[in-house]
Amino acid sequence: MSAAGDELEALLALMRTLRDPETGCAWDRQQNFVSIAPFTIEEAYEVADAIGRGDLARLRDELGDLLFQVVFHARMAEEAGSFDFASVARGIRDKLIRRHPHIFLEPQALEVSQLHVSWEMQKARERAAAGMSGVLSDVPRALPALARAAKLGRRARRVGFDWPAASGVRSKINEELAEADAAVAAAEHDQVAEEIGDLLFTVANWARHLEVDAEDALRRSALKFERRFECMEQAAATRGLSLDKLTAAQWDELWHDAKSLTKGDKY
Repeated sequence: MSAAGDELEALLALMRTLRDPETGCAWDRQQNFVSIAPFTIEEAYEVADAIGRGDLARLRDELGDLLFQVVFHARMAEEAGSFDFASVARGIRDKLIRRHPHIFLEPQALEVSQLHVSWEMQKARERAAAGMSGVLSDVPRALPALARAAKLGRRARRVGFDWPAASGVRSKINEELAEADAAVAAAEHDQVAEEIGDLLFTVANWARHLEVDAEDALRRSALKFERRFECMEQAAATRGLSLDKLTAAQWDELWHDAKSLTKGDKY
């Protein structure tokens, strides 16, 4: 067996030990799919964060944490008599072969645009075979909201339900803003929340039309704000200023300086 195979088998054995009903870890034994799911999502974000920071050593560790989540879920399913890790690995291997017919069935060189069409057609066949007839039926509800909004928009576009151009989405943003303003003026809190949701959904789809990843764009903006705020904190401390005592003019000055200092930073 290869080194990778040896290490994987050792990890699977470790998971069996941790879940042993008599001698295993009390915490690991009491977990279930629902209780572990948030950790699985968190670990996926940790992987993305390590990639974003360009930290390969951390990426190695975070990938290990994510793999452990897969092993954990597979072990619980095996205990329930449903499936095991081997069937998980076999399932994804079979799926990748199905979705790459140009490599494994009828080898041929395809352009990226052609690959997207082939990939989507195969996924549609798989959804139909699984009894998922709805166009939006398998868009995960656990996705981050902006990412899910864009994915829903892409799915709807496949059957012709979409704005014909980005300019149409931009006009819709104005409409949604006006509706949000009206809800604010009427002091209808629930309606305000709904209209802001509609506005964010539309912005996510405007980004999609402009070929911008809304989730990534917002993440970068949040990181930029974080970095600039940290600069303001450092500048205020250097000047002996207390943040909660700053005037509006002082905040403006600190913010302007922070923007200058962080201009060109990569987030």
